[in-house]
Amino acid sequence: MIRIQNIYYMLAYAFQVLNEQGYKKIATQNFENATELCAAILAQGLSSQIKRGLGKEYIPHTEELSFIRGKIDIAETIKTMALQRKHIVCSYDEFSVNSYMNRIIKSTVLILLRADITKARKKELRKLMVYFGDVEVIDLHSVDWNVHYNRNNQTYRMLISICYLIVKGLLQTQKDGSEKLMDFIDEQRMHRLYEKFILEYYRKKYPQLSANASQIPWQLDDGICAMLPIMQTDIMLSYKEKTLIIDAKYYAHSTQVQYDKHTLHSGNLYQIFTYVKNKATELNKATEPEGQVHKVSGMLLYAKTDEEIYPDNEYRMSGNKISVRTLDLNCDFSEIATQLNKIVTDHFNL
Repeated sequence: MIRIQNIYYMLAYAFQVLNEQGYKKIATQNFENATELCAAILAQGLSSQIKRGLGKEYIPHTEELSFIRGKIDIAETIKTMALQRKHIVCSYDEFSVNSYMNRIIKSTVLILLRADITKARKKELRKLMVYFGDVEVIDLHSVDWNVHYNRNNQTYRMLISICYLIVKGLLQTQKDGSEKLMDFIDEQRMHRLYEKFILEYYRKKYPQLSANASQIPWQLDDGICAMLPIMQTDIMLSYKEKTLIIDAKYYAHSTQVQYDKHTLHSGNLYQIFTYVKNKATELNKATEPEGQVHKVSGMLLYAKTDEEIYPDNEYRMSGNKISVRTLDLNCDFSEIATQLNKIVTDHFNL
């Protein structure tokens, strides 16, 4: 299990904007479920965005008018016989708050207003929706979440991310076709947040480390790489001649059981071993002339579950250290930080 309050801290590392002064009060509140937490974050974020001004974009319109606006659509004017009514069909762009991102936000808030959150929170959201009066509702199941951000709409990144978490991680369709928000974020979305949180934690707390989610090139003898999968790491920490590759795993079951025997997920172990061996070969090839040897280690870091048996092992495999650890998320955040700090201490002596 994971404490609801810790989801906030994970989000705060994943989205640095949550560390700003306006969000500080959220960290001190207790939440009954993840939906209430997301609603609180969204409400605070919208309040701040409204003060800055809602983002606008040019929305294309085509309509029949009694005056010229924009470009005349001659073909449509003739087709609809608008001239007989002394009208013309015009195409024009209108600078409006009815933007794609504002539609996503409004539609998500309307779902929250039907969810199991407090009356006070619903009242707060309804007040904010007054500013979205000219914004249309969108079908959230058809949303393209690959939104392009730039300098003008960068403040929307966290808001859209929270909407994505609500829609993809909390919203579930029932057998009768109705929709309901769950109390907890689904495993797939929590997995991604778990990865992002660990990476951003190390970036912030250990600036002396190089912390990235880098790809590892295959170390091939003949250079032929057709159809080979991309080796994409979750977290790669580097300091001087040492590198630690962390594969973050958020599963309901951290081990597999067969005939009452608990074993590690074989695919996970094969993957981290492959990452480590290829990265070690790459680094040592680059420094071979200087005679410097890089030490590359790997770690499977599982989120701790309610299971009685969970992995806590260390192996030496072909000259590299491969460890399997669990991170307990059902405790005070200070204890979570201590667990993450110990990983750095053990591997880099920092």
